[in-house]
Amino acid sequence: MPTPTTPQSSERSPHTIVLVHGFWVTPRSWEHWITHYEAKGYRVLAPAYPGFEVEVEALNADPTPVERLTVPAIMAHLESIVGAVDAPPILIGHSAGGTFVQILLDRGFGAAGVVINSAPTEGVLIAPWSQIRATFPVLKNPANRHRAVGLTYEQWRYTFTNTFPEAEARASYERYHVPASGGIFWDSLLANFAPGPQATWVDYRNAARPPLLFISGGEDHLMPPVVQHSNAAHYTAETLTEVTVFEGRSHLLPAQRGWEEIADYALSWAERHALSPNVPPDASPGDAPAVRPPSGRARQGATSPS
Repeated sequence: MPTPTTPQSSERSPHTIVLVHGFWVTPRSWEHWITHYEAKGYRVLAPAYPGFEVEVEALNADPTPVERLTVPAIMAHLESIVGAVDAPPILIGHSAGGTFVQILLDRGFGAAGVVINSAPTEGVLIAPWSQIRATFPVLKNPANRHRAVGLTYEQWRYTFTNTFPEAEARASYERYHVPASGGIFWDSLLANFAPGPQATWVDYRNAARPPLLFISGGEDHLMPPVVQHSNAAHYTAETLTEVTVFEGRSHLLPAQRGWEEIADYALSWAERHALSPNVPPDASPGDAPAVRPPSGRARQGATSPS
């Protein structure tokens, strides 16, 4: 059983970045970020979910690994990879990968976390209309709980690439799309009504959790800004939790034109806050290094419930 790495004084700067992909895509969705961060001198890991080690085309031809997927299996796999890194890495997750990064941080893994258009952890009940429409292909039929559910191009366009140029949206569908686990979608929905902690539970009062940044695409239909703000506001411990909104961006931020700006912002934030003492949400600006938001982008400070 892997255990979180305990940082030593000589390990103040992480040298590894772990990128965790979301649903309806594979690690291929991080292809640009991998080379971008490697060029900056980082070791970059982009683990696949169990059974997702094959190419996109193979998963579309035989989605059996998707049907068998479970959150405990994903978390055990991610913990084995992150726990084997010799110093706590920077964790970056997209969509469902954002949920898994939040769980890893809660369990003591990582030096800092950035979640991009994150799916919510257990207890975040807000469900805007755009999200209901985006997830309807899975949730419209309870039988999908035992299936791998793909998207048509039109559904992908609404859910992932609504602000992409048409040609780029279609190209992204052909390059990245795979079916998603209907079982995990249904289990995540029902977890909010089941007694006791379920698979995507985190301790929102965990004062030892590393710093966490939510990055939100302002036009995301699947996990819109209101979901990111609600998820962040659930964290009540005095740990650094921030939300930054990039206007005009869709759900598939890692592959959208201008992804470099977001990749650099995420890394800059994580580098500044990794392994540093957590700053209370009501601390004065001088108590922590400032992170300048990108020009023309909205930034919310350390988030706490009102």
